[in-house]
Amino acid sequence: MEQVDWHKNHIDDDTVITDSYKTTQNVRRYFKSKFGEQFKFDRNFMQWMKDATGKTMAEACQEWSNRQ
Repeated sequence: MEQVDWHKNHIDDDTVITDSYKTTQNVRRYFKSKFGEQFKFDRNFMQWMKDATGKTMAEACQEWSNRQ
């Protein structure tokens, strides 16, 4: 699996969540571009992201939406 620099790489819907995933400002910007200022990380969603290796960021958006 290709490594992603979660601090610097461009993130889009097709970006695959890797085992090196980090919750960074870059990731937060991606989610805020999708959901606006109401987007917030919580512990449960952060854990879901850590466990989501192999899923895409589009799937992560769907998961966040389902939790709201």
